[in-house]
Amino acid sequence: MDSLITAAARALAVGDPLGALKRIALREDPPALALRGTALAQLGDLARARVLLRRAARGYGPREALSRARCMVAEAEIALASRDLSWPSNSLNAARVTLAAHGDRVNAAHARYLEIRRLLLIGRLDEAEHSLAELEPNAVPPSLRATHELLIAGIAARRVQARTARLALARAAHAARQAGIPALAAEVEAAFFVLTTPAARLIARGTTRELRLDDVEALLSSRTLVVDACRFSIRQAGTAIELARRPVLFKLARLLAESWPADVPRDTLVAQAFRAKRTDETYRARLRVEVGRLRGVLRTLADIGATKQGFAIAPRGARQIVVLAPPVEEEHATVLALLADGESWSSSALALALGASRRTVQRALESLGRTGKVQPLGRGRACRWMTPPLLGFATTLLLPPPLPSE
Repeated sequence: MDSLITAAARALAVGDPLGALKRIALREDPPALALRGTALAQLGDLARARVLLRRAARGYGPREALSRARCMVAEAEIALASRDLSWPSNSLNAARVTLAAHGDRVNAAHARYLEIRRLLLIGRLDEAEHSLAELEPNAVPPSLRATHELLIAGIAARRVQARTARLALARAAHAARQAGIPALAAEVEAAFFVLTTPAARLIARGTTRELRLDDVEALLSSRTLVVDACRFSIRQAGTAIELARRPVLFKLARLLAESWPADVPRDTLVAQAFRAKRTDETYRARLRVEVGRLRGVLRTLADIGATKQGFAIAPRGARQIVVLAPPVEEEHATVLALLADGESWSSSALALALGASRRTVQRALESLGRTGKVQPLGRGRACRWMTPPLLGFATTLLLPPPLPSE
Protein backbone atom coordinates (compact mmCIF):
# COMPACT_ATOMS: atom_id res chain seq x y z
CA MET A 1 0.00 0.00 0.00
CA ASP A 2 1.55 3.34 -1.08
CA SER A 3 1.87 6.41 1.12
CA LEU A 4 -1.10 8.29 -0.41
CA ILE A 5 -3.45 5.38 0.17
CA THR A 6 -2.21 5.06 3.74
CA ALA A 7 -2.64 8.78 4.39
CA ALA A 8 -6.15 8.76 2.90
CA ALA A 9 -7.15 5.78 5.03
CA ARG A 10 -5.91 7.52 8.16
CA ALA A 11 -7.88 10.65 7.24
CA LEU A 12 -11.05 8.60 6.87
CA ALA A 13 -10.43 6.85 10.19
CA VAL A 14 -10.59 10.21 12.01
CA GLY A 15 -13.60 11.49 10.06
CA ASP A 16 -11.80 13.72 7.52
CA PRO A 17 -13.27 12.71 4.13
CA LEU A 18 -12.13 15.91 2.39
CA GLY A 19 -8.55 15.26 3.49
CA ALA A 20 -8.80 11.75 2.06
CA LEU A 21 -10.20 12.97 -1.28
CA LYS A 22 -7.38 15.49 -1.68
CA ARG A 23 -4.94 12.59 -1.77
CA ILE A 24 -6.73 10.08 -4.04
CA ALA A 25 -9.47 11.98 -5.91
CA LEU A 26 -7.93 11.43 -9.37
CA ARG A 27 -6.83 7.83 -8.96
CA GLU A 28 -8.72 4.89 -10.51
CA ASP A 29 -7.01 1.89 -8.92
CA PRO A 30 -9.21 -0.34 -6.71
CA PRO A 31 -7.81 0.79 -3.31
CA ALA A 32 -8.31 4.44 -4.27
CA LEU A 33 -11.82 3.77 -5.57
CA ALA A 34 -12.73 2.07 -2.30
CA LEU A 35 -11.43 4.98 -0.24
CA ARG A 36 -13.17 7.51 -2.50
CA GLY A 37 -16.41 5.60 -2.05
CA THR A 38 -16.04 5.64 1.74
CA ALA A 39 -15.22 9.37 1.69
CA LEU A 40 -18.27 10.20 -0.42
CA ALA A 41 -20.43 8.10 1.89
CA GLN A 42 -19.23 10.18 4.84
CA LEU A 43 -20.11 13.32 2.87
CA GLY A 44 -23.63 12.01 2.17
CA ASP A 45 -23.35 11.11 -1.52
CA LEU A 46 -24.48 7.53 -0.95
CA ALA A 47 -25.47 6.69 -4.54
CA ARG A 48 -22.08 7.67 -5.97
CA ALA A 49 -20.32 5.95 -3.07
CA ARG A 50 -22.00 2.62 -3.86
CA VAL A 51 -20.96 2.87 -7.52
CA LEU A 52 -17.33 3.46 -6.58
CA LEU A 53 -17.28 0.62 -4.06
CA ARG A 54 -18.70 -1.83 -6.60
CA ARG A 55 -16.10 -0.74 -9.15
CA ALA A 56 -13.40 -1.27 -6.56
CA ALA A 57 -14.69 -4.75 -5.68
CA ARG A 58 -14.73 -5.76 -9.35
CA GLY A 59 -11.21 -4.44 -9.80
CA TYR A 60 -9.64 -6.69 -7.17
CA GLY A 61 -8.13 -9.95 -8.37
CA PRO A 62 -9.06 -13.49 -7.30
CA ARG A 63 -6.37 -13.47 -4.62
CA GLU A 64 -7.65 -10.26 -3.04
CA ALA A 65 -10.69 -11.68 -1.27
CA LEU A 66 -9.93 -9.62 1.85
CA SER A 67 -10.14 -6.34 -0.04
CA ARG A 68 -13.37 -7.37 -1.77
CA ALA A 69 -14.87 -8.31 1.61
CA ARG A 70 -14.02 -4.86 2.98
CA CYS A 71 -15.77 -3.25 0.00
CA MET A 72 -18.79 -5.48 0.66
CA VAL A 73 -18.95 -4.32 4.29
CA ALA A 74 -18.69 -0.68 3.24
CA GLU A 75 -21.50 -1.15 0.72
CA ALA A 76 -23.65 -2.82 3.39
CA GLU A 77 -23.09 0.16 5.66
CA ILE A 78 -24.22 2.52 2.91
CA ALA A 79 -27.29 0.35 2.29
CA LEU A 80 -28.16 0.58 5.98
CA ALA A 81 -27.67 4.36 6.01
CA SER A 82 -29.90 4.73 2.96
CA ARG A 83 -32.51 2.39 4.52
CA ASP A 84 -32.10 -0.23 1.80
CA LEU A 85 -33.23 -3.06 4.06
CA SER A 86 -33.58 -5.44 1.13
CA TRP A 87 -29.79 -5.49 0.69
CA PRO A 88 -28.74 -9.19 0.92
CA SER A 89 -27.69 -9.84 4.50
CA ASN A 90 -26.12 -13.15 3.41
CA SER A 91 -23.50 -11.18 1.49
CA LEU A 92 -22.58 -9.25 4.62
CA ASN A 93 -22.32 -12.46 6.62
CA ALA A 94 -20.06 -14.01 3.94
CA ALA A 95 -17.86 -10.91 4.00
CA ARG A 96 -17.63 -11.10 7.79
CA VAL A 97 -16.53 -14.74 7.61
CA THR A 98 -13.87 -13.86 5.04
CA LEU A 99 -12.56 -10.99 7.17
CA ALA A 100 -12.36 -13.20 10.25
CA ALA A 101 -10.59 -15.96 8.28
CA HIS A 102 -7.93 -13.48 7.13
CA GLY A 103 -7.37 -12.16 10.65
CA ASP A 104 -9.11 -8.78 10.15
CA ARG A 105 -10.98 -8.90 13.44
CA VAL A 106 -11.77 -5.18 13.52
CA ASN A 107 -13.65 -5.10 10.23
CA ALA A 108 -15.24 -8.47 11.04
CA ALA A 109 -16.59 -6.94 14.24
CA HIS A 110 -17.72 -3.90 12.27
CA ALA A 111 -19.69 -6.16 9.92
CA ARG A 112 -21.33 -7.84 12.90
CA TYR A 113 -22.34 -4.47 14.33
CA LEU A 114 -23.94 -3.61 10.99
CA GLU A 115 -26.01 -6.79 11.20
CA ILE A 116 -27.13 -5.88 14.71
CA ARG A 117 -28.00 -2.33 13.69
CA ARG A 118 -30.25 -3.71 10.97
CA LEU A 119 -31.98 -5.98 13.51
CA LEU A 120 -32.55 -3.01 15.79
CA LEU A 121 -33.88 -0.93 12.93
CA ILE A 122 -36.56 -3.49 12.09
CA GLY A 123 -37.46 -4.02 15.74
CA ARG A 124 -36.02 -7.50 16.32
CA LEU A 125 -34.72 -6.62 19.78
CA ASP A 126 -34.20 -10.12 21.18
CA GLU A 127 -32.01 -11.15 18.25
CA ALA A 128 -30.09 -7.88 18.41
CA GLU A 129 -29.45 -8.23 22.13
CA HIS A 130 -28.35 -11.87 21.79
CA SER A 131 -25.92 -11.01 18.99
CA LEU A 132 -24.58 -8.02 20.89
CA ALA A 133 -23.89 -10.14 23.97
CA GLU A 134 -21.56 -12.34 21.89
CA LEU A 135 -19.25 -9.41 21.07
CA GLU A 136 -16.43 -8.13 23.28
CA PRO A 137 -16.29 -4.30 23.09
CA ASN A 138 -12.89 -4.07 24.79
CA ALA A 139 -11.29 -5.91 21.86
CA VAL A 140 -12.21 -3.27 19.25
CA PRO A 141 -11.14 0.36 18.63
CA PRO A 142 -12.92 3.26 20.41
CA SER A 143 -15.18 4.04 17.43
CA LEU A 144 -16.64 0.53 17.49
CA ARG A 145 -16.88 0.61 21.28
CA ALA A 146 -19.04 3.71 20.88
CA THR A 147 -21.18 1.82 18.36
CA HIS A 148 -21.51 -1.07 20.82
CA GLU A 149 -22.73 1.24 23.58
CA LEU A 150 -25.09 3.09 21.22
CA LEU A 151 -26.68 -0.22 20.32
CA ILE A 152 -27.09 -1.08 24.01
CA ALA A 153 -28.72 2.32 24.50
CA GLY A 154 -30.98 1.77 21.50
CA ILE A 155 -32.23 -1.57 22.79
CA ALA A 156 -32.70 -0.16 26.29
CA ALA A 157 -34.63 2.85 24.97
CA ARG A 158 -36.97 0.60 22.99
CA ARG A 159 -37.59 -1.40 26.17
CA VAL A 160 -38.09 1.72 28.30
CA GLN A 161 -34.98 1.14 30.41
CA ALA A 162 -33.85 4.73 30.81
CA ARG A 163 -31.11 4.14 33.39
CA THR A 164 -29.48 1.42 31.27
CA ALA A 165 -29.64 3.66 28.21
CA ARG A 166 -28.14 6.61 30.07
CA LEU A 167 -25.20 4.57 31.40
CA ALA A 168 -24.55 3.13 27.95
CA LEU A 169 -24.55 6.60 26.40
CA ALA A 170 -22.08 7.82 29.02
CA ARG A 171 -19.73 5.01 28.00
CA ALA A 172 -20.37 5.81 24.34
CA ALA A 173 -19.45 9.46 24.93
CA HIS A 174 -16.17 8.42 26.53
CA ALA A 175 -15.35 6.11 23.61
CA ALA A 176 -16.28 8.82 21.09
CA ARG A 177 -13.87 11.25 22.75
CA GLN A 178 -11.14 8.63 22.54
CA ALA A 179 -11.94 8.03 18.86
CA GLY A 180 -11.73 11.73 18.08
CA ILE A 181 -14.46 11.57 15.42
CA PRO A 182 -16.67 14.69 15.59
CA ALA A 183 -19.64 13.08 13.81
CA LEU A 184 -19.66 10.21 16.28
CA ALA A 185 -19.49 12.56 19.26
CA ALA A 186 -22.38 14.57 17.80
CA GLU A 187 -24.48 11.42 17.42
CA VAL A 188 -23.92 10.46 21.04
CA GLU A 189 -24.89 13.98 22.10
CA ALA A 190 -28.06 13.72 19.99
CA ALA A 191 -28.88 10.40 21.66
CA PHE A 192 -28.54 12.04 25.08
CA PHE A 193 -30.97 14.72 23.90
CA VAL A 194 -33.53 12.02 23.07
CA LEU A 195 -33.55 10.97 26.73
CA THR A 196 -34.47 14.50 27.83
CA THR A 197 -37.33 15.05 25.37
CA PRO A 198 -40.94 13.92 25.81
CA ALA A 199 -41.33 10.23 25.03
CA ALA A 200 -45.02 9.84 25.88
CA ARG A 201 -48.09 11.57 27.33
CA LEU A 202 -49.83 10.70 30.59
CA ILE A 203 -53.63 11.02 30.52
CA ALA A 204 -55.35 10.85 33.91
CA ARG A 205 -58.58 12.35 35.29
CA GLY A 206 -59.05 14.57 32.25
CA THR A 207 -55.56 16.08 32.33
CA THR A 208 -52.54 15.44 30.10
CA ARG A 209 -48.84 15.93 30.77
CA GLU A 210 -45.66 14.93 28.97
CA LEU A 211 -43.28 12.29 30.29
CA ARG A 212 -39.61 11.65 29.60
CA LEU A 213 -38.26 8.14 29.24
CA ASP A 214 -37.20 8.11 32.92
CA ASP A 215 -40.75 9.03 33.94
CA VAL A 216 -42.22 6.30 31.74
CA GLU A 217 -39.90 3.71 33.28
CA ALA A 218 -40.89 4.77 36.80
CA LEU A 219 -44.58 4.69 35.90
CA LEU A 220 -44.45 1.19 34.42
CA SER A 221 -42.67 -0.17 37.49
CA SER A 222 -45.18 1.38 39.93
CA ARG A 223 -48.44 -0.04 41.25
CA THR A 224 -50.44 2.24 38.94
CA LEU A 225 -52.66 0.45 36.43
CA VAL A 226 -51.43 1.69 33.04
CA VAL A 227 -53.32 1.38 29.78
CA ASP A 228 -50.31 1.57 27.47
CA ALA A 229 -51.40 2.99 24.11
CA CYS A 230 -47.78 2.94 22.92
CA ARG A 231 -47.60 -0.87 23.02
CA PHE A 232 -51.31 -1.71 23.16
CA SER A 233 -51.18 -3.47 26.51
CA ILE A 234 -52.40 -3.18 30.10
CA ARG A 235 -49.58 -2.99 32.66
CA GLN A 236 -49.11 -2.94 36.40
CA ALA A 237 -45.90 -3.51 38.39
CA GLY A 238 -44.23 -5.72 35.81
CA THR A 239 -47.40 -7.57 34.79
CA ALA A 240 -48.43 -7.02 31.18
CA ILE A 241 -51.54 -8.10 29.29
CA GLU A 242 -50.96 -7.76 25.55
CA LEU A 243 -53.92 -6.59 23.47
CA ALA A 244 -52.21 -5.68 20.20
CA ARG A 245 -54.15 -8.43 18.40
CA ARG A 246 -57.45 -7.46 20.06
CA PRO A 247 -57.96 -3.81 19.07
CA VAL A 248 -61.61 -3.61 20.13
CA LEU A 249 -60.82 -4.75 23.66
CA PHE A 250 -57.95 -2.29 23.90
CA LYS A 251 -60.10 0.56 22.63
CA LEU A 252 -62.73 -0.20 25.26
CA ALA A 253 -60.08 -0.39 27.99
CA ARG A 254 -58.66 2.97 26.97
CA LEU A 255 -62.05 4.67 26.88
CA LEU A 256 -62.88 3.34 30.34
CA ALA A 257 -59.45 4.34 31.71
CA GLU A 258 -59.63 7.87 30.34
CA SER A 259 -62.99 8.41 32.06
CA TRP A 260 -62.05 6.75 35.37
CA PRO A 261 -63.41 7.06 38.04
CA ALA A 262 -66.52 8.08 36.07
CA ASP A 263 -68.36 5.72 33.77
CA VAL A 264 -68.65 5.85 29.98
CA PRO A 265 -72.07 5.90 28.29
CA ARG A 266 -72.94 2.92 26.13
CA ASP A 267 -73.53 5.09 23.08
CA THR A 268 -70.03 6.54 23.40
CA LEU A 269 -68.44 3.10 23.68
CA VAL A 270 -70.35 1.82 20.66
CA ALA A 271 -69.55 4.88 18.54
CA GLN A 272 -65.81 4.88 19.26
CA ALA A 273 -65.03 1.18 19.66
CA PHE A 274 -67.16 -0.05 16.75
CA ARG A 275 -67.17 3.17 14.68
CA ALA A 276 -70.92 2.98 14.48
CA LYS A 277 -72.88 6.05 13.41
CA ARG A 278 -75.88 5.09 15.51
CA THR A 279 -76.56 2.63 18.28
CA ASP A 280 -79.10 -0.17 17.98
CA GLU A 281 -79.78 -3.37 19.87
CA THR A 282 -77.32 -5.31 17.71
CA TYR A 283 -74.47 -3.03 18.71
CA ARG A 284 -75.59 -3.03 22.35
CA ALA A 285 -75.49 -6.81 22.37
CA ARG A 286 -72.05 -6.80 20.79
CA LEU A 287 -70.89 -4.28 23.38
CA ARG A 288 -72.02 -6.57 26.22
CA VAL A 289 -70.09 -9.46 24.65
CA GLU A 290 -66.89 -7.44 24.21
CA VAL A 291 -67.09 -5.96 27.70
CA GLY A 292 -67.51 -9.47 29.06
CA ARG A 293 -64.36 -10.54 27.19
CA LEU A 294 -62.46 -7.54 28.51
CA ARG A 295 -63.66 -8.31 32.03
CA GLY A 296 -62.23 -11.80 31.70
CA VAL A 297 -58.91 -10.55 30.34
CA LEU A 298 -58.49 -8.00 33.16
CA ARG A 299 -59.88 -10.11 35.97
CA THR A 300 -56.59 -10.04 37.94
CA LEU A 301 -56.04 -6.29 37.54
CA ALA A 302 -59.42 -4.56 37.41
CA ASP A 303 -63.19 -4.97 37.62
CA ILE A 304 -65.60 -3.67 34.99
CA GLY A 305 -69.11 -3.00 36.22
CA ALA A 306 -72.31 -1.91 34.53
CA THR A 307 -73.84 1.42 35.52
CA LYS A 308 -77.16 3.05 34.69
CA GLN A 309 -75.61 4.90 31.74
CA GLY A 310 -72.87 2.51 30.63
CA PHE A 311 -69.79 0.86 32.12
CA ALA A 312 -67.02 1.82 34.57
CA ILE A 313 -63.64 0.33 35.42
CA ALA A 314 -62.20 -0.02 38.93
CA PRO A 315 -58.62 -1.11 39.74
CA ARG A 316 -58.06 -3.98 42.14
CA GLY A 317 -54.52 -3.57 43.47
CA ALA A 318 -53.87 -0.01 42.29
CA ARG A 319 -54.90 3.40 43.55
CA GLN A 320 -55.38 4.93 40.12
CA ILE A 321 -55.68 4.19 36.42
CA VAL A 322 -53.83 6.19 33.76
CA VAL A 323 -53.38 6.08 30.01
CA LEU A 324 -49.89 6.21 28.52
CA ALA A 325 -50.15 7.62 25.00
CA PRO A 326 -47.54 8.39 22.32
CA PRO A 327 -46.29 12.00 22.16
CA VAL A 328 -48.06 12.44 18.82
CA GLU A 329 -51.22 10.52 17.98
CA GLU A 330 -52.71 10.44 14.52
CA GLU A 331 -53.46 8.01 11.73
CA HIS A 332 -50.38 6.21 10.39
CA ALA A 333 -48.32 7.34 13.39
CA THR A 334 -46.03 4.28 13.15
CA VAL A 335 -45.03 5.23 9.61
CA LEU A 336 -44.28 8.78 10.74
CA ALA A 337 -42.23 7.45 13.67
CA LEU A 338 -39.87 5.64 11.32
CA LEU A 339 -39.66 8.55 8.88
CA ALA A 340 -38.88 10.89 11.76
CA ASP A 341 -35.23 9.77 11.74
CA GLY A 342 -34.70 12.14 8.81
CA GLU A 343 -33.62 9.43 6.35
CA SER A 344 -35.36 8.63 3.07
CA TRP A 345 -37.21 5.29 3.11
CA SER A 346 -38.65 3.15 0.36
CA SER A 347 -42.11 1.67 0.85
CA SER A 348 -40.63 -1.84 0.86
CA ALA A 349 -38.19 -0.92 3.66
CA LEU A 350 -41.01 0.59 5.72
CA ALA A 351 -43.10 -2.53 5.17
CA LEU A 352 -40.25 -4.73 6.39
CA ALA A 353 -39.64 -2.58 9.48
CA LEU A 354 -43.34 -2.43 10.37
CA GLY A 355 -44.17 -6.04 9.56
CA ALA A 356 -46.94 -4.88 7.23
CA SER A 357 -47.72 -5.43 3.56
CA ARG A 358 -46.18 -3.09 1.04
CA ARG A 359 -49.60 -2.05 -0.25
CA THR A 360 -50.74 -1.10 3.26
CA VAL A 361 -47.66 1.09 3.67
CA GLN A 362 -48.16 2.66 0.24
CA ARG A 363 -51.72 3.64 1.13
CA ALA A 364 -50.49 5.19 4.37
CA LEU A 365 -47.77 7.13 2.52
CA GLU A 366 -50.24 8.38 -0.07
CA SER A 367 -52.57 9.56 2.70
CA LEU A 368 -49.75 11.33 4.54
CA GLY A 369 -48.49 12.80 1.28
CA ARG A 370 -51.87 14.40 0.54
CA THR A 371 -51.68 16.28 3.84
CA GLY A 372 -48.06 17.34 3.27
CA LYS A 373 -46.66 15.36 6.20
CA VAL A 374 -44.33 13.30 3.99
CA GLN A 375 -42.76 14.01 0.62
CA PRO A 376 -41.83 11.60 -2.18
CA LEU A 377 -38.40 11.69 -3.80
CA GLY A 378 -38.16 10.16 -7.27
CA ARG A 379 -40.68 8.05 -9.13
CA GLY A 380 -41.59 4.43 -9.66
CA ARG A 381 -39.29 1.87 -8.07
CA ALA A 382 -36.83 4.64 -7.20
CA CYS A 383 -39.43 6.55 -5.16
CA ARG A 384 -38.47 7.17 -1.56
CA TRP A 385 -40.23 9.03 1.23
CA MET A 386 -38.98 11.31 3.97
CA THR A 387 -40.08 13.95 6.43
CA PRO A 388 -38.28 16.32 8.81
CA PRO A 389 -37.89 15.02 12.40
CA LEU A 390 -40.67 15.79 14.86
CA LEU A 391 -38.84 18.54 16.69
CA GLY A 392 -39.11 18.41 20.45
CA PHE A 393 -40.22 14.78 20.62
CA ALA A 394 -38.28 11.58 21.08
CA THR A 395 -38.72 9.09 18.24
CA THR A 396 -38.82 5.34 18.73
CA LEU A 397 -35.42 4.97 17.08
CA LEU A 398 -32.04 5.46 18.67
CA LEU A 399 -29.63 4.18 16.05
CA PRO A 400 -25.94 4.94 15.60
CA PRO A 401 -24.84 6.72 12.41
CA PRO A 402 -22.65 5.19 9.70
CA LEU A 403 -19.07 5.01 10.93
CA PRO A 404 -15.90 4.88 8.84
CA SER A 405 -14.20 1.49 8.66
CA GLU A 406 -11.05 1.20 10.70
